Amino acid sequence: MADEMVLRAQRFINLTYMDGSLLGIPKLEENGRTGWTVMYALTRALQYEMNISPLSNSFGPTTLSTLQTKYGQVDENTVPSGNFCRIIQSALYCKGYDGGEIDGQYNARVKAAVAQLKDHMGVAHAFPGTGLQPKVIKGLFNMDAYVSVGNGSDTVRAIQRWLNGQYVQRKDFYVIPCDGHHSRDVAKSMLFAIQYELGMADGVANGAFGPGTQAGLRTRTLDVGSTGVWVRLFTAAMELNKRPTSFTDGFTSSVATDVRAFQEFMQLDVTGRGDFRTWASLLVSYGDQTRPGTACDGVTKITPARAQTLKDAGYLYIGRYLYNPGTSLPEKEIQPGELDTIKAYGLRCFPIYQTWARSVDYYSPDQGFTDVMTAVYKAQEHGFKNGARIYFAVDYDAVDDEVTSKILPYFENVRATMTRLGSPYKIGVYGPRNVCARVTGKNHADSCFVSDMSSGFSGNLGYPMPDKWAFDQIATKTIGTGAGAIEIDNNIATGWDTGQGDFLPRPSLKQDIGFNLSYWDALLSEIQAYMASIGRPGGPRIYTVEQCLREVMIARDNTISSTSRMFRMRKALVQTSAFWEFCHYGPKDLVEDAGVYYYHTGVVPDWAKDLPGVSMFVDSSTGVAKISGRTCILARNNAINSGLLEGELMQHLDPGHRWTMWQKSNQDNAFNVGMVPYMHIWGADGKAGDVKEETPMRRPALDYTAAETSEILRRYQGSGDEAVADNVLRQPLYAIFEKYNRVIRES
Repeated sequence: MADEMVLRAQRFINLTYMDGSLLGIPKLEENGRTGWTVMYALTRALQYEMNISPLSNSFGPTTLSTLQTKYGQVDENTVPSGNFCRIIQSALYCKGYDGGEIDGQYNARVKAAVAQLKDHMGVAHAFPGTGLQPKVIKGLFNMDAYVSVGNGSDTVRAIQRWLNGQYVQRKDFYVIPCDGHHSRDVAKSMLFAIQYELGMADGVANGAFGPGTQAGLRTRTLDVGSTGVWVRLFTAAMELNKRPTSFTDGFTSSVATDVRAFQEFMQLDVTGRGDFRTWASLLVSYGDQTRPGTACDGVTKITPARAQTLKDAGYLYIGRYLYNPGTSLPEKEIQPGELDTIKAYGLRCFPIYQTWARSVDYYSPDQGFTDVMTAVYKAQEHGFKNGARIYFAVDYDAVDDEVTSKILPYFENVRATMTRLGSPYKIGVYGPRNVCARVTGKNHADSCFVSDMSSGFSGNLGYPMPDKWAFDQIATKTIGTGAGAIEIDNNIATGWDTGQGDFLPRPSLKQDIGFNLSYWDALLSEIQAYMASIGRPGGPRIYTVEQCLREVMIARDNTISSTSRMFRMRKALVQTSAFWEFCHYGPKDLVEDAGVYYYHTGVVPDWAKDLPGVSMFVDSSTGVAKISGRTCILARNNAINSGLLEGELMQHLDPGHRWTMWQKSNQDNAFNVGMVPYMHIWGADGKAGDVKEETPMRRPALDYTAAETSEILRRYQGSGDEAVADNVLRQPLYAIFEKYNRVIRES
C-alpha cells in the first residue's frame, strides 16, 4: 500500500538530486512504497551531503566514521543543513516513524520519533536524549524492523533489545533488528556478546566461534543456582533456538529441565547443565566438532580395510552417493562390491543423490522428475531394497526466497514422481537447516540430513535444528592409517534413519529400462493385429486396444519400469497382466464398481447389505489391472511379511479394510499398476489366504523360463477353466512385449 509521506520522500530525492544520475543517486520510482532501493538512495544522498566520494549503497565504515568525526551526534544543534535534516526525516518516514513535514527542521516531532526509535531499538539508556548517534543512524538507513513483525516472538524481541542496549557502545557491535525473529545478524551478535563477557577487547572480538571463544566457554559451565549475565546469555541462546524456557538471569530447576530436553534432541550428553557442548550447539550450527559421530558420508570407496577403520571408530551408518556423472571423483558413486563389504562388516548404508545441486538455477519441477528417475534407477542397480530413504541434495546456501520459488517446487515434484513410481523409496533432504525444515514441513520429505558443517550459510545461521533430523554433518576428518585411511564427513545420528544393512545382489542379466517412444507405432500395430486375430477383447468394451496400450506403455511406464527393476522381474510380466485386464474392462465391471461405491457410501442401507445379490458389492476387481481390495490386501500383506514392503498388516475379510484398498486401486492408476509385481510375488509364494492356494514356486526373476512365465501369468487370473484358456492367449502377448523390451534394454 502506498504511503503519502514515503511518496513525498521519494519526490524530495528526485527533485533535490535531479542530476542524481551524474551524482550517483539514481532516480526513484514515485510509488509511495519503501524498500531497499529507497534506502540506498537515501544513503547515497547522506553521503553526498557529507562530501563522501564515491557514493555507495553500503552504509559502511567510511559513512559511520565521517558521521562520528563531523558531528558526534545529530540533533537540532548539529544538523548541518536543511537537506541533511530532510534526509533524516525521509528515512524516519520510510521506517514507519513521524519525520515531521520533510521541511528540514529538527523539530519536536522529529525528536519524539527519534526517542521512540531508540526505545524500540533498546538503546534509549545507552544513548539518552533525542539526538541521533552514528550507530542509530546506521540502523535507521536499512530495512531492519525494530517492532515485532510477522508473528514475531515477544521474548526474541526482548532478547534483541537487551543485546542492543547491553553492547551497542562496543566498537564492532551494531544495532540489530528487534522484530521478534532470529536471524544471521542476531546469531553473530550473540557471539560478540559472549566474547565481550569473556573480556575480549574491541578489535579482538570478531563474532566468530574461534579457539579463544571456545576456550572461554569451557570455563563457563552453568548449573542450577547460577545467576547473572552468563545465564541471561545462555537462556537467550535457548530461546533463539526455539527451545521453550525463560529469558532470565537465574538458572532454575525449570531451566535445567528445558536444557535436558534440548540436549536429548541434539544427541548431547543429558546433564541439565550449560556445559561447553550445549553452549556450542546453541551458538553455531556444527556445535562441538570434536563430538564422536556414529554416521559418516564420503566420496571414497569403502574397502574392507576402510570398513574395519570405520567400525573400529564406532561408525554404524555410511552415506554413499548413488550417481556421479563427472570424472573428478572416480569413487564418489557406489562401486561394484562395495555394498557387500558394508554388509560383511556389519555396517549400514544410506543413499545420497547429488549431481550438481550447487546453485539455484539447478532446481525446477522438471529437474525433480529427472532426479527421481535417475536416483531410483541407480538405487535399484546398486541393490537398495524397497523402503530405503534417498537424500536429495541442496548443497548451496539457498536463501529463503529461493527455497520458496525453486526448492519447494523441485521437492514437490520429487515426491509426486516417487509416488507415481509406486513409492519404491522414501525421500530425505540434504541441505541447510532452513531448507530441511521447510521441505519436511511441506511433507515433501520425511527426514533431514543437515549440512551444519557449513555454519556460514544463511540457511543455518539463525535457524534452529529441524525437528525431523536424522543426520547432522559437523566436520570433515581423516581416520585410519595405511590402506585403512579414509576421509569422511563426521555426522551425528539420531537413529531416525538407520539406512540398510542388506542389499539385493547386482543382477547378472540386464534389467529393463523405460520405453522408447520411437517403437510405439510398430508395437501398437503388432498388438492390434494380435488382439484382432484372437477376437479380443470382444463384446462391448469401454476402452480401445490403443487406449489400453497407451495407458500401460506410456502413462504407467515409469511405475512399471521402477517396480519391475525393484523386484528383478521382466517388465513384460507386468505389462501383459495389466494390459490384458484393462482391455477386458467392460460395462459389467463398471456396474460392479458403482455397486461397491454405493455399498460403502451409504446409498445401500445397512439392513440391505446382507440381502442376496447385494453382499457381492462389498468388493470388485477394479482399476487398470483389475485388482480387488481383498487380493490387494493379501498381496500387500505377503510383501510386508516377506520384508519387501513397510506398513501395517490389514484384514482381507474386513469390509472396511477392503474398501480402503479398493479405493486406492480404483482411483490411483499408478498404485493399481504398481501392485501387479506384488500380485505376481504373492502368486509365486502360493497365494496365502486365497480361496484356492497354490503350490509355491520360484519368485519372478530375470531368468524365468517359459514354463515359469506361463504359470505365473496364469496364477494372476486364477485357476478356473477361463483363466487357463486365457493364459494360452496371453503367452504370445507376453512375447511381443518382451521382444520390444529386449531390443530397448540391449540397445
